[in-house]
Amino acid sequence: MLRKIKRLLLLGLLALLLLTVVPIALLRVVDPPIWGWQLHRQFFPPAHYPDQARHQWVPLSHISKQMQLAVIAAEDQKFPQHSGFDLDAIQQAVAAHQDGKRLRGASTLSQQTAKNLFLWPSRSFIRKGVEAWMTGWMELLLSKSRILELYLNIVEFGPGIYGVEAAARANFHHSAASLAGYQAARMAAVLPNPYRFSISRPSAYTLKRSRWIQQQMKQLGTGLLKTL
Repeated sequence: MLRKIKRLLLLGLLALLLLTVVPIALLRVVDPPIWGWQLHRQFFPPAHYPDQARHQWVPLSHISKQMQLAVIAAEDQKFPQHSGFDLDAIQQAVAAHQDGKRLRGASTLSQQTAKNLFLWPSRSFIRKGVEAWMTGWMELLLSKSRILELYLNIVEFGPGIYGVEAAARANFHHSAASLAGYQAARMAAVLPNPYRFSISRPSAYTLKRSRWIQQQMKQLGTGLLKTL
């Protein structure tokens, strides 16, 4: 009986590895036609979700360096250095929560990419555990530049507007390759909540955050992208 249990556990582990490694390895050469976050939106559409979503995949080389830098400056400035997790940010978030403050996010771009690709809107510990598992394997199997390319092509910039190409054309009427620094910063500024914040109708908060992102972009410099 014990031998059978061990065999079942081993088979279960192998199945889990296959279900994890194969899809992520395929992402090295295959652009996902659909992803978890988008599927959830289609089956459980939030308020103001359009009947027809907009999306157009573009390679990283067709996305302006200003846009690439903007999301790093806004969301994860340690992206080139970490292995998928910002431990300092996690510790700070936990410490703040213990002091009675609201638990804030500490997700890296890698974690956000894993969440958008494979998961769904939720705050459960189970979902965070699956997210961490997928993030670790993504960091092992994919390059940083590929993770950034995936993120920029699947993240939602507004209700039903996925990826930088669709967002650039919807808001600025030109391609993602032509985005200027201030435009890229404004797009990155809405990412915490693209249903609350608008690129085309920016609030005072969005404009303030955009200016802060532009300052961070200048400090980081586009040379940072060469390290990915």
